[in-house]
Amino acid sequence: MAKKEPNKSKPSGHPNVEGLRAEVVQEKIPDTLEKNFMPYAMSVIVSRAIPEIDGFKPSHRKLLYTMYKMGLLTGPRTKSANIVGQCMRLNPHGDQTLYDTMVRLSRGHEALLHPFVDSKGNFGKRYSRDMACAAARYTEAKLAAICGELFRDIDRDTVDFVPNYDGTMPEPVLLPTTFPNILVSANLGIAVSMASQICGFNLAEVCQTTINYLKDPECDLLETLPAPDFPSGGELIYDPAAMREIYRTGRGSFRVQAKWRHDPKANLIEIYEIPYSTSVEAIIDKMAELIRGGKLREVSDVRDETDLSGLKLTVDLKRGVEPDKLMQKLMKITPLMDAFSCNFNILIGGVPRVLGVGDVLREWSEWRVTCVRRRLRFDLKKLKDKLHLLRGLKKILLDIDRAIAIIRGTEEESEVVPNLMIGFGIDEAQADYIAEIKLRNINQEYILKRVEETAALEREIEELEHTLVSDTRLRGLIVEDLKLVSKKYGAPRKTALVHEHEVAEYNPIEHIEDYPVTVFVSREGYFKKITPQSLRMSGEQKYKENDAPFQTFEGTNKEELLVFTNRQQCYKARLHDFEDGKASTLGEYLPAKLGMDEGEAPVFCCLPGDYTGSLLFAFQNGKAARVELSAYATVSNRRRLTSAYSDKSPLVTILLLTREGEALVRASDGRALLFHTAALTPKATRATQGVAVMNLKGRHTVSSVCWAEAFPLLNPARFRVRSLPAAGALIRAEDVGVVQESLL
Repeated sequence: MAKKEPNKSKPSGHPNVEGLRAEVVQEKIPDTLEKNFMPYAMSVIVSRAIPEIDGFKPSHRKLLYTMYKMGLLTGPRTKSANIVGQCMRLNPHGDQTLYDTMVRLSRGHEALLHPFVDSKGNFGKRYSRDMACAAARYTEAKLAAICGELFRDIDRDTVDFVPNYDGTMPEPVLLPTTFPNILVSANLGIAVSMASQICGFNLAEVCQTTINYLKDPECDLLETLPAPDFPSGGELIYDPAAMREIYRTGRGSFRVQAKWRHDPKANLIEIYEIPYSTSVEAIIDKMAELIRGGKLREVSDVRDETDLSGLKLTVDLKRGVEPDKLMQKLMKITPLMDAFSCNFNILIGGVPRVLGVGDVLREWSEWRVTCVRRRLRFDLKKLKDKLHLLRGLKKILLDIDRAIAIIRGTEEESEVVPNLMIGFGIDEAQADYIAEIKLRNINQEYILKRVEETAALEREIEELEHTLVSDTRLRGLIVEDLKLVSKKYGAPRKTALVHEHEVAEYNPIEHIEDYPVTVFVSREGYFKKITPQSLRMSGEQKYKENDAPFQTFEGTNKEELLVFTNRQQCYKARLHDFEDGKASTLGEYLPAKLGMDEGEAPVFCCLPGDYTGSLLFAFQNGKAARVELSAYATVSNRRRLTSAYSDKSPLVTILLLTREGEALVRASDGRALLFHTAALTPKATRATQGVAVMNLKGRHTVSSVCWAEAFPLLNPARFRVRSLPAAGALIRAEDVGVVQESLL
């Protein structure tokens, strides 16, 4: 029986058929970015991550305004969970996010110089990543007293209000802060393709600097605002030139180091203030790593003893350790000294801008003048409305009985106001005000007192109108607010300032234990550093099968080591980088230890000392190059130098020239010559090809170069040459002693 074909004209009953039949629409990437990515990026920048001129991100502002409307500025604390729940009406991004915002603004968290949330309970600590805060149901909070300066006059039309996300209640676009909170409260925000990192400054210093700026925009900001201030304290390494550049551009960085004290009786160090940008755990983890790696042998133990009295890290010292030198080392190699990078990226009118401190003060001053002007206009309207009513009241003063008669003679209540308007020639607002006066107040004394207010109101209105048109008066009002804020909430600096010349820089060489060592390098590239005591107690040196000694020299543990390879590279290290070894061990493999490339092998090692000597490079083509050791000295900590010697001909050997003397050159055809190293002029260029020393015949090459003492000749005059290059003389059996015949 034939299978019936389905009717293709009818739609299938499968619910996804329409989606499967949808056509794939091709779209250009720029169009997709413009339609989808750009709106998202702008939303994050404008509505989430970048602070505005009042110093707050939207989440901060919504939380604080919710607490203000809950009466938590003057009322008692309430559960944090209650606050978070109420704030969901303005910020529906999740209760945990809101609680995290509250934690950062709280006094207990210690993230701000002047916290805005008066907290009770465990709110964690900013300086500890492991000290987590308690859940919102266990903690309580209210607004700190300084929040009165954030919301002052907010009900007097100082700022704009917009509907919340569902249009059920209004919220402020900005908070009318009476001081430049944008500079007082530290802020960090990461948006899409941009970020903001604003350090905090001392409130009293900011207020005084703003006052000076309002009086003279060209004032020197560093005089009253020398540097940032952090709630974690510490010591800021102060560089006036670098700080002035940060103030000018809004970008830059500075270093902050920990504060510590030494207890000689217990032989320990207590660290009680750390940089704002690090944590206790980061410091302990780094120190523990260094102790395990043998790079911090001066410390026997480190532990966190933070308690209710504050932060405290304890470092136990070994006997004989100098605390000052140890702390210099710890500041260099641990986060006890850390850099803070500034990026004053602020939203101005919805547009992100990187501003210097002077620009921030200018923008804040202009915005604050607008707030004060709006407040005065609000007050002026109130006064004018009241004056208007009192002038209407003054008109009935002459005939109160007539006003009473009009009211008594009116049949309907709704006609009272119109009849008073007609009877006395006043408007509806004035008539309604008169009609609402209580019967007990219809006496001459009450009316005369109200009328006397008219003159005072007229003077006050005139004063306000003069203030509104005078920028000087407006700025004077702002200055008065700043003085009041500074007096009420100003506090001494927490972060001390130390100049760079007062900070002892860590020199790792000074902290290295110095003692004599003997170095052994094998042909295969194994390196051993052995102390004299261990060497006296040791037996025969151990090497791998088919390996043998290559170089042996003496030095000290602090000395620098140069390792030349077959790839014309030079690796730099210090002997203290290698562990003290024994004769019974193979030692450390240099290619692995120094990170050489695959197939790269060492061909010569030396201790350059003070880099006053030179190196002699001998090549198979009969040339030799004398290069000054100073060409390998570097100011920076470079570990690898390329083009360490010429690559034009294969290398035969390298000699360290700490003195002048005779060198013996031998060729593959059995000829040899003696020349004095002084005949070679030292060069400063590492890759120099050198000068010809031996004239070679045919395909013969130079086979070896060594000091003359290493290959004693019975008749050295026969091989000594007066000028270079030379052909040399053939070595005969009678030219060398019996002991050296094996060298032929």
